[in-house]
Amino acid sequence: MIRAQALTHSYDKGTTLVLDDVSVELQRGCVTGLIGPNGAGKSTLLSAMARLLVPDSGQVLLDDIDVLRAPAKEVARRLAVLRQDARVTARLTVVDLVRFGRFPHSQGRLTAHDHEVVQQCLDQVGMDAFRDRYLDELSGGQRQRAFVAMVLAQETEFVLLDEPLNNLDMEHAGATMQLLRRAADELGRTVIVVLHDVNVAAAFCDVIVGMRQGCVVAEGPARQVISAEGLRRVFALDIPVHEIDGRPVALHWAIGAAVQV
Repeated sequence: MIRAQALTHSYDKGTTLVLDDVSVELQRGCVTGLIGPNGAGKSTLLSAMARLLVPDSGQVLLDDIDVLRAPAKEVARRLAVLRQDARVTARLTVVDLVRFGRFPHSQGRLTAHDHEVVQQCLDQVGMDAFRDRYLDELSGGQRQRAFVAMVLAQETEFVLLDEPLNNLDMEHAGATMQLLRRAADELGRTVIVVLHDVNVAAAFCDVIVGMRQGCVVAEGPARQVISAEGLRRVFALDIPVHEIDGRPVALHWAIGAAVQV
């Protein structure tokens, strides 16, 4: 599991608090969705878990490993991360990018198994037809799928993704979430994903963590968090929630008056 313990972090020389004593345990083998309004601290929490930033205080444990103290190579073999602003400065083809995902295993000397994994990941995200295309020749959605393939190619126990559905159309957004769902169900991977669409979170996540103003304000199964009460805590809005095909669906396009909290 990943355990965040008493994480606090601020920007602008301590004037903007973005994580306020956050503690949360994310269970192994689950898909966990992080939801909340803009500025709630979702991406900062994910970055702290992925060791992309050092929090002002607190600790992140990957099972029994302190993420901030462990050797980078050891963390990279167990945890893969896709940042919201993922990009590369070099002019790479899609297949070269995905091959980077094998670096923690091969150190750049790819084996036949590495090439097999790369091919599988290209196929899984529907990007094999673009394998020799340069990244700057792709649409935003195609680039996003290439980066998802790179992350999956790491074959880590833990996969952290910050808004991986950005720029994706409905077909590829659904396919990406189904892929992450299978990674948990069939491969036993632990997936933590920042999502803006609460209905996507309800459809694909085992657990949802709702954040607001740097704090965890709701945590639990989708049915518990994607409810009128749960969404009021997270978004401070009255959002109607109905059950369709056994799943909660938030009618966020029919928002009522904001609730003062």
